[in-house]
Amino acid sequence: MGKKLLKTETDVRDFVRGCTFYGTGGGGLPENGVKSLMSQLEAGKEVGWVDVNDIPDDAYVACTFLMGSIAPLTSEVKKEMESFGLVEPKYTDNETLAKAVKELSEYTGKEISAIVPIELGGANTPGGIAAGIINGIPAVDGDYTGRAIPEIQQTTPYINGKVLWPISSVDLWGNVCIIKDAINYRMVERIGKILSVAAYSMTGDVGFLMTGKEMKESILSGTLTECYEIGKLIREAREAKKDPIEEIIDKLGGFLLAEGRVVKKETEDKAGYYWGVHTIEGKNDITKVWFKNENHIAWKNDEVIATSPDIIVIVDTKTGEPMANPLLEEGDEVAVLGFKARDIFRTKKGVDILGPRYFGFDFDYKPIEELNK
Repeated sequence: MGKKLLKTETDVRDFVRGCTFYGTGGGGLPENGVKSLMSQLEAGKEVGWVDVNDIPDDAYVACTFLMGSIAPLTSEVKKEMESFGLVEPKYTDNETLAKAVKELSEYTGKEISAIVPIELGGANTPGGIAAGIINGIPAVDGDYTGRAIPEIQQTTPYINGKVLWPISSVDLWGNVCIIKDAINYRMVERIGKILSVAAYSMTGDVGFLMTGKEMKESILSGTLTECYEIGKLIREAREAKKDPIEEIIDKLGGFLLAEGRVVKKETEDKAGYYWGVHTIEGKNDITKVWFKNENHIAWKNDEVIATSPDIIVIVDTKTGEPMANPLLEEGDEVAVLGFKARDIFRTKKGVDILGPRYFGFDFDYKPIEELNK
């Protein structure tokens, strides 16, 4: 039990780096996450999280998440936005989440006492923490995925049969919506993503309103601390002139799947998601990584070497810095790393919602350790 505080910009950047690492290419842009937390630190607020056991069983807890594509905006899209008067945002990402917390509380008549980020990601996780701080409530040391995911049903509450709705949704411009009811998780995902498409931006959303007791049945406890520790490890390895990639693999027990230069980047912004393929040329091989917001399938010389729900991370070869997919560029020298998924996502229900067949590929999930014996 206890509280973890981030007291300096170095602490914040270590934490966001770790969130970006577990974001597997998605989860939002890390600089947005840094801004979210530094704005609170500079305002003299305590920035951090509390242990899951510090939350009373009868308190109400809500889950924050950003929805929408992380694709860069083109000049044509920006011109179209201007025709709707979408020029100067009213809110930042963390402010949309903060307002969404208030909106859900007001709509349901329930006092929200703590925040659980839905996933681990460079902007999504810090944004949730900042939203809690703005509302004077703590974030809990944990999340519902142990990585970043593109769809809201790819979460432990879904696996455990928890109710997602109602959901409050607030965009950067100040438009507010409530998804009161839905026939299933996938329709909530569809409606929420369409709201973000309409806003040409990420929306700040809050759902999974449940008691502390229910939250403890689904949360992956300790993952925020994990993010801080892996982000700190990467920085300290660089400072000590050690190989960050070796340090990461030693710490987490993962796999170095590939190394090389990004020679091709194919992307598409469609239906509120950022889709694409990175092609990485090594000394004697070609590796491709397919992503839908996050990295989900990796092939080396056309042989599958890793798939979701296992975790595929692309990092800078020299620095070990994790790369968000919108920021990865042709010419970058990178390493592709792979790690085991959290156990709950290796169950049948977990694989059914996050395995390759869910994404439309005609092959079954095989654990990363079997693919890389």
